[in-house]
Amino acid sequence: MGPLKGIRVLDFGRILAGPFCSQILADYGADVIKVEQPGQGDETRSWQGKGESSAWKDDVGPISFYFAAINRNKRSLTLDLKKPEALGIVQELVKETDVVIENFVPGGAEKLGVGYVELSRINPRLIYASISGYGSEGPYAHRAGYDAIAAAEGGLMHITGHPDGGPVRPGLGMTDMSTGLYMHGAIMAALYHREKSGKGQHISASLFETQISLLINIGANWLNMGRDGQRYGAAHPSIVPYNTWRCKDGVWLALAANNDRQFRTLCQRIDREDLSRDDRFTTNAQRVEHRADMDGILDSIFASKTSREWIEVLDGSGLAHGPVNSIQKAFEHPQTAARNMIQPMEWDAVSTGEWKGIGVPVKFSETEGSVRKRPPTLSEHTEEILAEVGYTAQDIESLRGKDVV
Repeated sequence: MGPLKGIRVLDFGRILAGPFCSQILADYGADVIKVEQPGQGDETRSWQGKGESSAWKDDVGPISFYFAAINRNKRSLTLDLKKPEALGIVQELVKETDVVIENFVPGGAEKLGVGYVELSRINPRLIYASISGYGSEGPYAHRAGYDAIAAAEGGLMHITGHPDGGPVRPGLGMTDMSTGLYMHGAIMAALYHREKSGKGQHISASLFETQISLLINIGANWLNMGRDGQRYGAAHPSIVPYNTWRCKDGVWLALAANNDRQFRTLCQRIDREDLSRDDRFTTNAQRVEHRADMDGILDSIFASKTSREWIEVLDGSGLAHGPVNSIQKAFEHPQTAARNMIQPMEWDAVSTGEWKGIGVPVKFSETEGSVRKRPPTLSEHTEEILAEVGYTAQDIESLRGKDVV
């Protein structure tokens, strides 16, 4: 059932960073209770793409594939947190909860009575994880934070895109997801600390801090040399050749030669050993200095054959290479099937009766993570969860009458 079987998570997270974090915990076996606003739920339930409405049955309620992609293996509980009865439910749940995840604007959880101080009084062993745009302190602490804004202010957009173009947002919410990954690791560390000490704690992460941390080598160059980052398209700022090239059939091929030995191997494979003896290209430092010359030569070389022909030439060389695949081809890749990265599941809310999710990317030899449950419809498990903490059918009916759940 996964290494986190027996761990309960109360997830107030919305949009991407928080739900992505809690989904990782759910994949590893945790019982994740997703707390949502009655009637509308997580905002991503309404984020249907173009033409997506026909993929869902009419009576399923607010739902989207965006929501489904980051909320599997969870149970949905609806609570209007502005009502005192809802706070009482949270307090009951927290007694048997290991982890709380929230991404309210700093101070928002406290206003609702579900902040760390309030809940840790009920359960001192509680791990309370807060995700925000900018953190709880500093001049920007109370600003709203979104992935694209953090990517912009944190430098990622400045270094993403082509040299002669404007800044580009990555095709996925990389800052949001990276924050979720950081927080998932922090939660695991806090659980381990609790195992040794018996104490819970408050941990926090922000999109902005995450993005600053992700600058790694680019950030190090600025901090230590005053050298600003640049946009290199698909190329690498410190390694040449490391890029994509357009082949004769129009397919782009990605290839990297990370050191001088690999570059010599590349020269042998493309039948241009003279390049490895050229004074401009003998070492990586020289190739970086003469990047434009190197890339121009390789542009012409790779344009002379189809991508399939080049892959046959490069296979077995030890050089990392591969085509730039569409999403369809990525999912049709033989390695995708070999590693069980597509997980089909019956779901009558989908027009076809089947929902396909992305598999768990980390494999365990003893405590395998898994896709056990399809994503929940809104409020699907409210009665079940309330019954677990002692609410009767009559109690629940009364709560519904007051629009608490």
